[in-house]
Amino acid sequence: MLFSSITFLIGFLPIVLFIYYYCPTLKARNNLLLLSSLVFYAWGEPRHILVMLFSIAINYRIGILLGDVKINRRGVLAVGILINISLLFYFKYFIFFERVINKIFRVIDYPQFQLPLLNIALPIGISFYTFQSISYLVDVYKNPVLIQKNILDLGLYISFFPQLIAGPIVRYHDINEQIKERSHSINLFVSGIERFIIGLSKKVLIANTMAMTADRIFVLPSNSVPYYYLFLGIICYTFHIYYDFSGYSDMAIGLGRMFGFNILENFNYPYISKTITEFWRRWHISLSSWFKDYLYIPLGGNRKGRKRTTINLFIVFFTTGLWHGAEINFVLWGLGHGLLLFF
Repeated sequence: MLFSSITFLIGFLPIVLFIYYYCPTLKARNNLLLLSSLVFYAWGEPRHILVMLFSIAINYRIGILLGDVKINRRGVLAVGILINISLLFYFKYFIFFERVINKIFRVIDYPQFQLPLLNIALPIGISFYTFQSISYLVDVYKNPVLIQKNILDLGLYISFFPQLIAGPIVRYHDINEQIKERSHSINLFVSGIERFIIGLSKKVLIANTMAMTADRIFVLPSNSVPYYYLFLGIICYTFHIYYDFSGYSDMAIGLGRMFGFNILENFNYPYISKTITEFWRRWHISLSSWFKDYLYIPLGGNRKGRKRTTINLFIVFFTTGLWHGAEINFVLWGLGHGLLLFF
């Protein structure tokens, strides 16, 4: 179910909002949002709702275990992260790595060694809720006070439908208190509607139009297309990516406000950046900050010498590229950005 679809705009959202504000308690409202989020997810991915429910259950259990000082908490954390990464790897990257291995066998002249490509459907939003689950486990490991003992509230954090499809990636420690207690007001609700309309306009009026223009140009024979057409196609595609992604982020932030949540900003005019470093401070802020805090710094950051810093940066940008898509071009895109940091 897309935010820009008629089903969502005149059906799902008004019904959920109406029932939400008639719920007598915050607990009832949270439970309604959890149920609504699961229905929202199952609407487009009925087969994969079990994957999400498994993710909620396993992360809840591991979170509880992380509060036990008598066990190896670091080991439990490692197992929890491994389970989450394994789920993401299987559904998003397994076929990609099969293709890479098969290509390697063909290059070294062993074409008889070919892995059969499995037909694995990618669950919508799995990259986002996997990273949020890891955020929960790491935050709880660092501060056991944050352990969520109510599985329904943890389920709401992992499955919250406004940011489930395209982010932003919400850190557990940023929203934990809002799940327990939050305020609602006319001003906040109205600002949420305004922000949602801005995001919807970005998506429908600009992003979709730019995408259609770029698609029409890119299907033309390359040897007969004037260079300025190709340049126009690149420009349109560039703006399509930005307005599509930032539009979804705006809609997520607006929806969050309608339900009393304050979701952090995800874009800050990235195309006015003067350097690659500044670009990544402005583009998909929730992702770049997630990689910084949960991967780059744990690897050692820039504290262990220039050589180690270089290795850490390339690991981060390799992972960043791979996170965006299971294709070699995304990997090269990520590594290219990592390389540009040194110029």
